[in-house]
Formats: sequence, structure tokens, C-alpha cells
Amino acid sequence: AWLGATVVYSVLEPVKITMHMFMALLIVGMLLWMIHSSDTRLRRFGFDLLTYRIWWLTVPATLLQILLGTQVRQFVDHQVEALGPGAKSLWLQDPAMVFYVHRSFSIAVLLLHLWAAYRVYHLKLGFAKIHASLFVLTGLIATGIAMNYFDFPWGSQPLHLVLAAILFGFQWYALMELIRAAQARISL
Repeated sequence: AWLGATVVYSVLEPVKITMHMFMALLIVGMLLWMIHSSDTRLRRFGFDLLTYRIWWLTVPATLLQILLGTQVRQFVDHQVEALGPGAKSLWLQDPAMVFYVHRSFSIAVLLLHLWAAYRVYHLKLGFAKIHASLFVLTGLIATGIAMNYFDFPWGSQPLHLVLAAILFGFQWYALMELIRAAQARISL
């Protein structure tokens, strides 16, 4: 709450917006860790070392993508301030380099997800949250495309942000399941 107040009082200072987003993700991660830790049901998941490593690349890649997204948000906020809220078609007319990096890096994040989801399906590992995260990622990409090519339709920005947080939640929980499966495999 204090960090949220400092973001508002700073008139949406970019560094504080980014810190606020990552603090929110940290809270989500801690809550999911508590839920996962208290789940005593024994689930049988398969284990595959390559899938495990792919997912360990996917989660940080997504966090980097979220960081880049906060920088794009900063750029758009400056454009809104400079051009006005009615000039949506001009907000991304001459975007900063971070926009191109964010847009292009989404392809890498998507490919990592597809690779992991393929392996989970093909090897019948049972990690459904990896498939769920791929579904949410598809929504994220769709809202990103809508903002870029259809001049920020109503609700696209907050939906994009909420989907990013949901994606992280699915990824984090899947990572904890993968870690548990790896530990179970090692302890056998």
C-alpha cells in the first residue's frame, strides 16, 4: 500500500511504477508458494530435465518481458501527456527502441512456452499449468497487437497488465511443481 501511494504521489514516476509491479508479482509469488507448500496431496508428475531447464529459462524471460513492458508503458504515458488522450493513433507513431525490443522479445517468450508445452504434452508429464500459461500468453499477445495496430482499444491496457500478472502466477506455480517433481525424482 505504501509503495502504491508513493507511485501515485510521484505522479507515476517510471521507476516507481516498475518497482510497484515487481512488488505485486513478489506478493503473488509468495501467496502461491504458501498455497503450494500447504498442498499435501500427492500428485504424480513426470520429470524431464530438458523441460525443467526450458521452464527455468521461460520464467526469467517473462519477468524480463514484463520489465520491458513497464518501460513501454512509461513511453506511452509520456506520449499521452505530450499528445493528449485523444491522439491514440499517434502514441506509437515514433516508438522508443524499448517498444521494438518488447514486441520482438515476445516471440522468444512464445517460442519458449511452445517448446515447454510441446514437451509436456508429448512426454505426458502432466503439468497443466504450462498449457494454461500458454493460453494466457496468447491473450497477452492479442492485447499487445490490439494496442499497437488498433490504437489502444478500450480496456486493452489494463487487460494486458492483468494477463501479465496471471501469466506469472501460472508460471511460478508450474515452476514449483517442476521443482517438486525434480526433488521426487532425485529422492527415488
